[in-house]
Amino acid sequence: MSLRRMRTGELTALIGAVAAIVSLTLRWYETPGGSLTAWDTFGVAVVVLMLSALAALLLVFATVTERSTALPVAAAVWSTALGIAGVIAAIVRVLERPDAASVLCAGAWLALAGAILILAGSWQSMRDERTGLYPPATPEPREPPPA
Repeated sequence: MSLRRMRTGELTALIGAVAAIVSLTLRWYETPGGSLTAWDTFGVAVVVLMLSALAALLLVFATVTERSTALPVAAAVWSTALGIAGVIAAIVRVLERPDAASVLCAGAWLALAGAILILAGSWQSMRDERTGLYPPATPEPREPPPA
């Protein structure tokens, strides 16, 4: 495990994942009857947002713990794909107000910002190909097969 392997992309995705998770505990909407959180208006968009945050956390975990680049690259691809879906879901939640909500609160905006950061960080992680953070592989030589 080496925290030195974290690059700008993984750090950005981590900040976005934390923001998305924190947004789930805040108020998202104000209605005439009171305030609503993400859990009060639970739906597909909230699930997609949680999946994108989980993918970003897995990207960071894979980058920090793996000795090769294979799993972090795969995690970056999945995190980018789920990041796109998370941004779309967050935009839908900002534009569509349930139960006659009249005001958007900080939770919805923080979820949108977190989803954008997850997407941007995952994309940057996929673009950054610095392999110097990983030690080179030194496999043991094998005997040639008999002819």
